[in-house]
Amino acid sequence: MNEATNAGGQKAERFRRVAERRVNNVLEAVRLLSQCSNRRTYEYTDDDVRRMFREIDRELRAAKQSFSSVDKKKGFSF
Repeated sequence: MNEATNAGGQKAERFRRVAERRVNNVLEAVRLLSQCSNRRTYEYTDDDVRRMFREIDRELRAAKQSFSSVDKKKGFSF
């Protein structure tokens, strides 16, 4: 195994380890957020919910875009 292959394998393993932990943290945060839907405990409007999920959707789209293989360069190109 050459150094480049080994480094790539280490990077892939690190990505999997870190990403798995972070995804699980996000999922847990969403589960906790859903507990705020209890109207006996919390008071909120439909607009509050729309605004909250609009911001979550916006951030999720930005995160997905950061993984896109499309060249993010803006400006002139040949």
